[in-house]
Amino acid sequence: MEKLLFNSSYGLKMDPKQVSGEIINFMKADDKRNYKIFIGTDSERIATTSADFVTAIVVHRVGNGGRYFWRRIYLENFHTLRDRILREVLISLDIAKEFLQHFQGDHIPKFDFEIHIDVGENGATRTMIQELVSMVRANNYEARTKPSSCAASNVADRHVKNHAA
Repeated sequence: MEKLLFNSSYGLKMDPKQVSGEIINFMKADDKRNYKIFIGTDSERIATTSADFVTAIVVHRVGNGGRYFWRRIYLENFHTLRDRILREVLISLDIAKEFLQHFQGDHIPKFDFEIHIDVGENGATRTMIQELVSMVRANNYEARTKPSSCAASNVADRHVKNHAA
């Protein structure tokens, strides 16, 4: 099931449990710092009804850099922008559930967690903000939209655009 594997910055393919382990080790290396973990998905239409979806998991060591992991999947039957944006959020929520189940135990540094949604006050998706934020909050996660949704609108976006060429 390669579609469940994430890419690391050093070229390794990792499953969500391995990504969780890498992030935990990264946080333990400097456990006095504050950490934020973000998950976000971006997509781009690649054919009439097909789309390329890229999900990023980002760990930010506040004031001192971070790391990220990403994966790509191709899905079909997307006829509207609304369909694609809804699927982006659903993918991020699914990844969050899979990913966070590996964050159990007493020896994990504290962190803030957010789902990043690639919508903002400007553009065609602005009418979806309240609905999508409510979806994320209904799953007990914090939601961020543009311009504060870097996992979706910067990190995942970079890999969607690089591949489309």
